[in-house]
Amino acid sequence: MTLHKFNLPDVGEGLTEAEIVSWNVKPGDTVAINDVLCEIETAKSLVELPSPFAGTVTELLVPEGRTVDVGTPIISVSDTAGPEAAPAAAAPMYGKLEEEASDAGEPAGRPAGGPLVGSGPKADAVKRRRRVAAPAASPAAAPSAAALAASAAGQEAVEAHDIWISPDAVAHADRPAAPAAGPAVDQRPTLGGAISGLVSKVLAKPPVRKIARDLGIDLADVTPTGARGEVTREDLVSYQAQRDAEVDKADTFWGKSGRPQEQRIERIPVKGVRKATARAMVESAFAAPHVSIFVDVDASRTMEFVKRLKASRDFEGIKVSPLLILAKAVIWAAARNPSVNATWVDNPDGSDTAEIHVKHFMNLGIAAATPRGLMVPNIKNAQDLSLKELALALNDLATTARAGKTQPAQMQGGTLTVTNIGALGIDTGTPIINPGEVAIVAFGTIKQKPWVLDGEVIPRWITTLGGSFDHRVVDGDLSARFMADVASILEEPALLLD
Repeated sequence: MTLHKFNLPDVGEGLTEAEIVSWNVKPGDTVAINDVLCEIETAKSLVELPSPFAGTVTELLVPEGRTVDVGTPIISVSDTAGPEAAPAAAAPMYGKLEEEASDAGEPAGRPAGGPLVGSGPKADAVKRRRRVAAPAASPAAAPSAAALAASAAGQEAVEAHDIWISPDAVAHADRPAAPAAGPAVDQRPTLGGAISGLVSKVLAKPPVRKIARDLGIDLADVTPTGARGEVTREDLVSYQAQRDAEVDKADTFWGKSGRPQEQRIERIPVKGVRKATARAMVESAFAAPHVSIFVDVDASRTMEFVKRLKASRDFEGIKVSPLLILAKAVIWAAARNPSVNATWVDNPDGSDTAEIHVKHFMNLGIAAATPRGLMVPNIKNAQDLSLKELALALNDLATTARAGKTQPAQMQGGTLTVTNIGALGIDTGTPIINPGEVAIVAFGTIKQKPWVLDGEVIPRWITTLGGSFDHRVVDGDLSARFMADVASILEEPALLLD
């Protein structure tokens, strides 16, 4: 037998570490080459790791949730099939004891020591229905152990027609049950338990039972006050009030004020997307001297244009929004002001002087808010795309980012970024430049506002654009001309046809 250890690979350019998010295999599993072993989170994306070996998983060397360096062994696989898994010694969970009958007619999961009372092969017998374990109740509403036991007995009493008792079992009902082998415990009711359940049946009228079912109350948990020992409607009201009071006392977001403040602090490790974003923002904010400018724009014609595109047969099935027009406007304005599509490079090739690298291509970055944090994938060579192709690229980018499937290569090489803060209902903001770039445009929400047009105040669709620039490359005049060009397209999309 040969034991192979799989080291964490570099799945992207310059990857140094990654977090093991989830394992798809466990020790004893047989895997083939290219079977997915686990999912890892790099600085910006989730990546599935395929197996380079075929064989049996012997050990998971890194637990889920841990971040390790590239080259660290994460799993070992042997090239021969391992022994068959031994039967589990632990007792099955409650509700799992009664599985489907085996080919021999014996219920699965039966402890050693003879047949259980109330079970056994009988062709014309009414079989017990399978019980499904109920999900665990919340701490505030969980009944006590005694209440659970009473509930189980009461349930068996109510459903006595569902219990089949073999004739042989009646004759031996007084005999003590044989001990179960190992730690497994037989939790099925015996004949004595069934009879006890019949005697201790919870009394309640049908309307009261219905109310209890609707409220999710176990009648066995309620103290009866009826004349014959039955649960009344008033008993249910009292019990529900007590349960609501217990819920109100439960911990909220703020926690219990009686606890020390140190115990009411939630510690969240900074890793993955948040770690990468924090490092990049600090690098950008303190390396590039930011200057920001803002401009209000009448985007009414953009809204009309978007409406026409949505009704167009050429754009059928394609999501179209004002962001599409803004993206096209940024590409158009950058061609007129090339220095905004550039990078500042310190000490290139070891020299003592800096350089400005102007890019004659546009890898347009789109800041996307995802459940895992902020991502900025970019559309490669966006300058070559038609309006329809750009719309398709934006749709694909957003779908992939929200699903957490953006690959590292899709977030590398960006040249200029757009952030759509308007999607969150924000009017404007001061964006931070993405590292390696010198400009970013923030697109605020579009809403109707009073606007002066030809001397008249009329309602128009207004938005505010905010731009941040690296002042080492883009001075005030250039940034103003670039933002004015972007605004002109939003005010009159027909300029794109020039």
